[in-house]
Amino acid sequence: MKTFLCLFALAVFAFAAPDEINVAGKWTGSFNITAPDGTVNDGGAVMVIKQNGSELTGTAGPDEEQQFPIAKGKIEGDKVTLEVHRAEDQVIKITMVLANDRMKGDAILNMNGESRTAKVDIGRAK
Repeated sequence: MKTFLCLFALAVFAFAAPDEINVAGKWTGSFNITAPDGTVNDGGAVMVIKQNGSELTGTAGPDEEQQFPIAKGKIEGDKVTLEVHRAEDQVIKITMVLANDRMKGDAILNMNGESRTAKVDIGRAK
């Protein structure tokens, strides 16, 4: 009977849902854009994320004064995806991985018919 109870307890812990990862709050860091000619423009990034389950909303931009709405944001495990809509024809699609209170990843900017890439590296503001 003891063996059965021990095995049952192990099974319960093995299949228990992990704690929900919370990315809500202010994040700051870098957003480095690569132009079509290969030059890299170093820039800042500030995100203020709100979280409801796996759904993410909030704002993002180059600094605290210039913020744009986050759309289609979600977190699945340690993967964060979202879109930032600067204007009707300017959308930034961002995919990041969360590790140790940092999110790092890539962005694709579609602006005025041109695509550019960027590297994103942000940390939770203290």
